[in-house]
Parts: sequence; C-alpha cells; structure tokens
Amino acid sequence: MRDRYRTSLTKTCALFGMSRSLYRYQSVARDSSALLMRIKEITSTRVHYGYRRVHVVLRREGWRDNCKRVYRLYRAEGLSLRHKRPRRNKSARLRQPKHIVTTINEIWSMDFVADALFDGRRLRTLTVVDNYTRECLAIEVGQSLKGEHVVEALTRITAMRGHPATIKVDNGSEFISKAMDRWAYEHGVELDFSRPGTPTDNAKVESFNGRFRQECLNAHWFLSLADAQSKIDDWRTYYNEVRPHSALQWMTPAEFARQARESASPDNSTKPEISTSDRD
Repeated sequence: MRDRYRTSLTKTCALFGMSRSLYRYQSVARDSSALLMRIKEITSTRVHYGYRRVHVVLRREGWRDNCKRVYRLYRAEGLSLRHKRPRRNKSARLRQPKHIVTTINEIWSMDFVADALFDGRRLRTLTVVDNYTRECLAIEVGQSLKGEHVVEALTRITAMRGHPATIKVDNGSEFISKAMDRWAYEHGVELDFSRPGTPTDNAKVESFNGRFRQECLNAHWFLSLADAQSKIDDWRTYYNEVRPHSALQWMTPAEFARQARESASPDNSTKPEISTSDRD
C-alpha cells in the first residue's frame, strides 16, 4: 500500500490504527517441533499419561519447558484423555474417617483382580500394596489362588521387608480363611476387613488395581500363566521404579520409599510429603 500511494510509514500505520513498533514486530516464538515429537513418542507408548505426567517425564529428561507449554501442545494434538464422569449414587453411607499413614509397613492393602488368557482360560492376580509408599510389593498370578497361596506370598514379602502392622482386605473367602487367620495371629498382624459392598474402605489398592488393569492387563495378550507372570512382573518394576506418582509429589514409589527410609534414620527427622489422595 505504501508503494502504491507513496505514503509514509507513520501515515500508513495511523490509517490502520497500529503502532510502528507493531508493524516492525517479528515473532520470536521457539520452534516446538522437537518438543512435540517427544510428547508424541511418550504418549504413543504410555497412552494413559495426562499432560502433567508427560511434563514430569520431560523434566527428568532435561527439557526446560513449563507445564503450560506442554499442555498447549498436548491439547493442540488432540491427546487429551477422556474421563468418564462418575455416576452419583442416590444414597450413600456415611464416610469413615480417613486414616493417615505415616510410616513404611504401617498399612498394606490386598485384593484380587480377574482376567483371562488368550484362549479364555481364567486368570487371577493377587495385588499387594504399601499404603504409605504406594509400592506394589507383589502381584501373584494363578488360575486358582486360595488362602494358602496368599500366605505363601506374604511369607515371601515379609522375609525381605518385615511385617506390616495392619493389612486391609475385603471379605473374600481367601482372606477370611483359617490359613490367613493363623498367619496373622502368629505374626501379630491385624486384618482390617472392609464393610460389605464398600470398596472405598480399601481405596488405595482399588486405585492401584484400576491402573494395573488399564496399563497392563488391557494392554497385553497372555499366552500362558508364565507369560502373564513375566509381563506383569515387568509392569510392576516399571510402576515402582519409573512411573511418576501424583500423590508422591511426582516421585516414583521406589524413590519415595528410599527417601522415607533415609528420613527415618536418627540423623534426619524430616519426612517426605505425601498426599492423602487415593489417585495414582
């Protein structure tokens, strides 16, 4: 326009209602292609990661971009997770006061998760979680797990870790068995049974089981019990040592456990912060 009507820059900018500095402005935005490529790589292998967990992974890899920038790219690529809205019950029981755990081995939680092999044969898993560190202590795989199998699993865990003060369980036949009752009595362990039909009484392991099913069971075909145990063991190692946990200030359960043990020493009285949230 300036060339056509031979007007000055000042008059041209005034005509369009803009300043000369705006006319001369050149964008200095950084190229996001490398960051976007890495975000896609992370979400392609960890399909259940939200943008916050992706940002934690990027920070650990040395990227300096803030969470808002990651969020904008995450949304622009349509990577946002879709969450089902929980249905509100018409009636609900009174909530029990939440017990705050403060040490390792104070409370463990156990539960069963059912699945199937590729040919339809039944598959059951026993999951054991430390409510303080959120570590998955064991995932036992079998077609028929009974009270004796639960006791065998606990014996192996406690040989390396020590005994918990309390174990939260539901009212399944495996947990109310004589074998389980005898083991708990002999080792001074309290069995805390949840109320019938109230999974929120054992929320930590229920939350863990949701992640376990979503990220492991639903992601694999299991050709045999041995194949299932191998793949599940690999996922348990990943969960404990690699996956950032939102309730642990984005530390992994293994990192949080190490920090908790160091803080428990006589020379250190500072305990790591933990969220009371049941989320993973």
